Amino acid sequence: MRTRAAVLCGAAAVALAGSLTAVPAEASAPHSAPASRLAKPSWRKCGTTEYPSLQCASLKVPLDHANPDGRQVTLALSRVPHTAERFQGPLLVNPGGPGGDGLTLAGFVAATLPKEVAAQYDVIGFDPRGVGASRPALDCEPGYFGPVRPDSVPSTPEAERANLARAKSFAAACSRKHGQLLPYIDTISAAHDIEAIRQALGAQKINYFGYSYGTYLGAVYAHLYPQRVRRLVLDSIVDPTDVWYTANLNQDHAFNDRHRAFMAWVARHDARYRLGTDPERVEAAWYAMRAALAEKPAGGRVGAAELEDTYLPGAYFNGFWPPLAEAFAAYVNRKNAAPLIEAYQDFGAIDAADDNSYSIYTAVQCRDAFWPRDWHQWRKDNWAAYEKAPFMTWNNAWYNAPCAFWPTESLRPVNVANGKLPPVLLFQATADAATPYEGGVTMHRLLAGSSLVVEQGGGNHGITLSGNACLDKHLAAYLTDGTVPIGLGEADAACDALPEPEPPATATGAASDKAVPAPSNGSVLHRLLGFRH
Repeated sequence: MRTRAAVLCGAAAVALAGSLTAVPAEASAPHSAPASRLAKPSWRKCGTTEYPSLQCASLKVPLDHANPDGRQVTLALSRVPHTAERFQGPLLVNPGGPGGDGLTLAGFVAATLPKEVAAQYDVIGFDPRGVGASRPALDCEPGYFGPVRPDSVPSTPEAERANLARAKSFAAACSRKHGQLLPYIDTISAAHDIEAIRQALGAQKINYFGYSYGTYLGAVYAHLYPQRVRRLVLDSIVDPTDVWYTANLNQDHAFNDRHRAFMAWVARHDARYRLGTDPERVEAAWYAMRAALAEKPAGGRVGAAELEDTYLPGAYFNGFWPPLAEAFAAYVNRKNAAPLIEAYQDFGAIDAADDNSYSIYTAVQCRDAFWPRDWHQWRKDNWAAYEKAPFMTWNNAWYNAPCAFWPTESLRPVNVANGKLPPVLLFQATADAATPYEGGVTMHRLLAGSSLVVEQGGGNHGITLSGNACLDKHLAAYLTDGTVPIGLGEADAACDALPEPEPPATATGAASDKAVPAPSNGSVLHRLLGFRH
């Protein structure tokens, strides 16, 4: 369930793209195709108003990299070409997910890095296999998240049966529609696709910059092809030892902590929101709102599950707190559901692109690693988590529940420990909820010679190119000449978090009291990264 900015999408991007042929690596080991079998991309203009320099192309890769002469699938690529005399090669960028479409991210990264740094790279975006403008694109069950869904908390047997039936239905629909593709939608296959992109670009080595799940994808690529990595930036880091069942349970506790931080922020701004100065009182009002919506969904669209979907983005980016707080206060204080319905449309509602993203999310996560097939185990683990972390535990459980019934066998997670890489730069916020802090520490330990930059006290997910000049200074130095900080202890450098957002200045109660500030780099980035990573 991902809400994001407008992107290069669908057949239009593919139609603008030229075709490539390339022979990627075999599934079991790195392999270089003869240069004569490679073709350079045929780049064509596909710029947007925001990113006019974007170009597009496409690349055919084997569905099964162990069978390079078998069925082919098409990857959609984007590029902002270098303009400086000094050229440091391709910089591949990935927004995470799994299921994140990366074409527009190339434009954002090129536009947001210091001009003198971006000018030295071909910034390359790509839609991973099955995603967005790549073909075929997965869409297992369109409208799966349409409102109003059953209450996510299975407090009655009927509620549990209804949610279980939905999860089984989704897994069955994926098997029915995409059964021949599902065994090849996984992180290892995507990493081999990155190698195919490298070969098609004619680069001896690549630079890679990944957010969220993109950090795991980058680490897997580096494990398979360490000699092909020139520079590697990982921001908001997945714990590679927890993929994926345990990672989602760990998220539940972190999401709950971040939601409570939001409740505390609302309490600190009681003069604006009038929900109380005690965070626990504010939190009680939020759960009372949830209970009321479970009984009577707002506008026939926003029930309890949809409310959770709407407020989850606040756990990813605190720049969303003001509009979410406005909707909360309007519903509680003025019995006005219109701002809440609007917030749902903005942050929680899904579209066709989100259906595609969720299909890939489940396909990759369910295939990548073992998930319990006994629902009793899920019930036990999630009720235990819910007792301490009620905010998103069951919503998150049902989001991942198709993996209990997935039609493909599970792979083993990749051990990404690596001592063969050049210096790697890692970024992690200490209060990140989607990828908790421990993941950054673990990756730092596993990648020998890596450097970890910590945003102290930060709770956002995706922290570089989001307005923190201290973090961005480290990023720019690394991309310029490979410089990394070297320190002692758990982290090599620390940056203070950005100040928390302020409520809009207009007076509460007016019909038009919603301030609409100009989009910041942070809000643009977090729309591109999406949610549920």
